[in-house]
Amino acid sequence: MSSKKVVVIGAGFAGLSAATHMAKEGWEVHVLEKHATAGGRARQLRRNGFVFDMGPSWYWMPDVFERYFAQFGKQVADYYSLQRLNPSYRIYYQDGAVDIPAGIPEIKRLFEQIEPGAAGQLDRFLAEAAYKYKTGMQNLVFKPGLSFKEFLDPAVIKGIFKLDVFTSMKKHIRKYFYHPRLQQILEFPVLFLGALPEDTPALYSLMNYADIVGGTWYPEGGMYSIVKAMVELAQEMGVQFHFNENVYQIATHKRIATTVMSESVGNGTQKFTEYPADVVIGGADYHFVETALLPQRNRSYTAAYWNKRVMAPSCLLYYVGLNKRLQGVQHHSLFFDVPFEQHAQEIYTHPQWPEEPLFYVSTPSVTDASVAPPGCENLFFLIPVAAGLSGDDEALKEKYFNSIVTRMEKHIGQSIKDAIVYKHSFSGRDFVYEYNSFKGNAYGLANTLLQTAVLKPSCRSKKLDNLFFTGQLTVPGPGVPPSLISGEVVAKEVLKYY
Repeated sequence: MSSKKVVVIGAGFAGLSAATHMAKEGWEVHVLEKHATAGGRARQLRRNGFVFDMGPSWYWMPDVFERYFAQFGKQVADYYSLQRLNPSYRIYYQDGAVDIPAGIPEIKRLFEQIEPGAAGQLDRFLAEAAYKYKTGMQNLVFKPGLSFKEFLDPAVIKGIFKLDVFTSMKKHIRKYFYHPRLQQILEFPVLFLGALPEDTPALYSLMNYADIVGGTWYPEGGMYSIVKAMVELAQEMGVQFHFNENVYQIATHKRIATTVMSESVGNGTQKFTEYPADVVIGGADYHFVETALLPQRNRSYTAAYWNKRVMAPSCLLYYVGLNKRLQGVQHHSLFFDVPFEQHAQEIYTHPQWPEEPLFYVSTPSVTDASVAPPGCENLFFLIPVAAGLSGDDEALKEKYFNSIVTRMEKHIGQSIKDAIVYKHSFSGRDFVYEYNSFKGNAYGLANTLLQTAVLKPSCRSKKLDNLFFTGQLTVPGPGVPPSLISGEVVAKEVLKYY
């Protein structure tokens, strides 16, 4: 066992990735997690025979997962099986529904039906998106974002204009397609990045490549299967997990983080533990690690800096179990049956509780019988809302729940409310309480041009030489695949210096 010891705070995807990469290099790795299980935002909720993924529900960019496991001589199939969904998802509009098929010829036919000539335009659009995906994954995403010099890469410089860093997604899509429906279909993936299409660099049409070419997949047993796989791999690598450990302080001396201090509560007793460390990796919320665990003198960023950050949305989430099956629903459904612009303004421009929100529903029991009792349905509802809103009490959550379920009942022509046998909600205040989430955000920082790469909070502390950060508030950004990459990037940075 190495004499070098790293303490990772938080067992979310990024923390797990960092832990495995550090263990691979022979370090003694301790992961401290405040909850009883790993996963962070991707934890699992089991109630009354229903099994809910509490956070992420989309499996995109399967190549990133394969790459992660391959670095340890493993493959995804060693841990869980994948099924490609077809259709990838359904979009409900005011006047009906459109299924987005899994095959390129089928998608081209759909585009052509909606807008004559759009099939050819889609070929051109996807050719550009493929270039961005390949170049981005090879030359941009795996950079630590510590200096602009990192991007003095001939391939990046040569292709900087082809990457469309200085054009917005909104403009880029409208260069190819004029029909509002096609524009919405192509703008949808960037909502995962937490900013309006007009504020998101067109570089991120690489997400359209991930969606249309890479496909939408489902890991058997749900997204928590990935967490279980990563924990199993980490344990095989010798990583030591400490659950129910609430970190309350990082002790420092001059420019060094010396000890991570935690408290655990079990069997009615409170226990305090100190974990000495050569290196500390913060996989918990960046803002929380800086402001709650470190003294003022050791913080890289001021309160004013954090308050100027553009946050990705928070969410209202509902985990619902029905005592019947629904007919003809898809695994993933997007409800774009109300004006997109108004809800977008209420999230990003004038933050407030939305009048009529768009929303998303996952019905994993359509694909996987194990997530619900026989004859029952598992539903996960998500309403994106602005980060930092107050007033998310039970009355407000109930009002929105009734509103979106009524809309879904109308679209599918079936009753839902009278079949509910389990319901649990989760909102901004829960994100703060459960995950120490800054402003109750669900996805981290918005991927705007001024919050990309070097312009994100640094993955290495500016005040403490051996404190590093991983996760959705640093490079490369929000989402499950970026979190796996973030853990790898930070581990490589640690190994440069130690």
